[in-house]
Amino acid sequence: MKTKHLYKPLDIFVSDMEHWNERPLIYQFFEIVQIIEGEGTRIINENKFPYRKGSIFLFTPLDCRGFESTTNTRYCSIRFSEVFLEQYKTKNEKEKVLLWLKQLEAIFTHHNRFEQVLIKEPRDCDMISSLIENMLVEYNDKPSYFDENLQHLVILVLNIIARNVNPQQIVSDTTMDEPLINKILVYLHQQIHCPKNLRIKHLAEQFNLSANYIGEYFKNLTGDSLHCYLTQYKMNIC
Repeated sequence: MKTKHLYKPLDIFVSDMEHWNERPLIYQFFEIVQIIEGEGTRIINENKFPYRKGSIFLFTPLDCRGFESTTNTRYCSIRFSEVFLEQYKTKNEKEKVLLWLKQLEAIFTHHNRFEQVLIKEPRDCDMISSLIENMLVEYNDKPSYFDENLQHLVILVLNIIARNVNPQQIVSDTTMDEPLINKILVYLHQQIHCPKNLRIKHLAEQFNLSANYIGEYFKNLTGDSLHCYLTQYKMNIC
């Protein structure tokens, strides 16, 4: 199964579904997708659910995702990493955000495997649409404080989606260990401005892998060499 990376903390764009031709893929980031127009089928972890105009989905880094459109489909994609939500926060705030994000990931990993998430309240749908419209404006125009505003807007959308899910329905055996490659990617993003922590020897010690093997492991799981991945990521956050 191919993987897809996000070479920046946040990316927001509007596109046509024709660009999903390579799906399904495993993405190493979170993604909120809103269907602007069109109908078809959402594919997630080999399950299929219908979508239509206004449908909203949240994918976690553990999800394999794809779409099959039956009518011309246009969508808005909001892609972000854990690092994006950590920025500009104190250590205690970061810990709270990461705990909240892990809880959210557990909820949606379960629902994306067994059922579709429906936004039940019309006012919640309207609120999410309005927040996404504001996100697009902030992201494209980049006014003062746009980065912090985007953080808040993403968290608001996630909270609204989450309250349409009943966490009581989660069964105990759905808690999954995060794949090692995800942990490595998050660490690389966090340490991107600290070159000594990106050295092969340090990474091997950090993740209990052989220094001779970690580069091969990374390329096998991501399709990129460590050097190429880090270079691309640095270019996109400058």
